[in-house]
Amino acid sequence: MTIVDKLMAWESGDLEFPETLELFSELIKVGTAWQLQGHYGRVASVLIDNGYISKTGEILKTEWND
Repeated sequence: MTIVDKLMAWESGDLEFPETLELFSELIKVGTAWQLQGHYGRVASVLIDNGYISKTGEILKTEWND
């Protein structure tokens, strides 16, 4: 699945939480999270602020209740 496919799946609500983390991890690692429309950056920031993904894009926890 390409990054575009993943973005489309996320926007359609077709990604599970672990897949969403993988997508945003990738977007953060390459800096795209901050270049796309504002919603992506805001979601990336929430995932970072809540300890799911590091500022460098590493996945830190994979479940909502971790």
